[in-house]
Amino acid sequence: MSLTARQPILPTVPPVPSAVPPGPKVTPAAALDAYTGDPNFMTSLARGLVVIQAFTQQSPQMTISQLSIKTGLSRAAVRRCLYTLTKLGFAGAEDGSRYSLRPRMLSLSHTYTTSNTLSSAAQPILERMSAALRESFSVATLDGEDIVYIARTQVNRVMAVDLHIGSRLPAYCTSMGRILLAYLPAEQLEQYLSKVNLVPHTTRTITSVEKLRLALRNIRRNGYAICDQEYEVGLRSLAVPVYSSSGRVVATLNLSGNAPRLSVLEMQSRFLAPLRNAASELSVFLN
Repeated sequence: MSLTARQPILPTVPPVPSAVPPGPKVTPAAALDAYTGDPNFMTSLARGLVVIQAFTQQSPQMTISQLSIKTGLSRAAVRRCLYTLTKLGFAGAEDGSRYSLRPRMLSLSHTYTTSNTLSSAAQPILERMSAALRESFSVATLDGEDIVYIARTQVNRVMAVDLHIGSRLPAYCTSMGRILLAYLPAEQLEQYLSKVNLVPHTTRTITSVEKLRLALRNIRRNGYAICDQEYEVGLRSLAVPVYSSSGRVVATLNLSGNAPRLSVLEMQSRFLAPLRNAASELSVFLN
């Protein structure tokens, strides 16, 4: 019999599906349905923000059709959002069809960084540390399942992805993310662990909830976190918590470096104390 010949199916044995078919992908637009009926929720503003957030480093330019597919919004809704953003100078299309964000969008992030005490206080501290220690330092906070960079200095390029203020990374496999997770109230942490998708970014990535929970307990006991090539091969990072006056961890400060150049022992012996001192200095601005 040929290897490509179809085998007969016995009529008394129904075929068994090999896997449960995946459910429909939840689009950003579908997530807005949760606010249906809320008289104070401005749907048009929310749709505009969905369109803005659809632009990424991988997709800096998109047509209305592409944005409609990516966001789940109708073409008409996307067109109105882009029309408004273009009129206000936040977006535009050079060729009339492929839209991109405009430099004026930076004014929104600048407003945040200048009005946010933590971000504005952190930047000069990081710059001073980089000048003295010749390493890259960052401050981040937790937003959902991700960390968001709110201050950063970069001496050497240590990651494949270009990180900057506003960049997002998964919390579970980064040193800063683990600090922020470790100090969450127990109920919030369990909610996070019940829904997080532990994707293996490298062969070192922790992908077990129980192993992650153990790692977080060790972080609370030690007061710092080290992530050794769990998000990206060759990247090693050390992070410490930043406390508010109430004793709550509100942010985290870290050093990131090239793994072959910076050993775990050197990170602990040479950089842990300066990181903790900088975190204490930053905490003063939160009193």
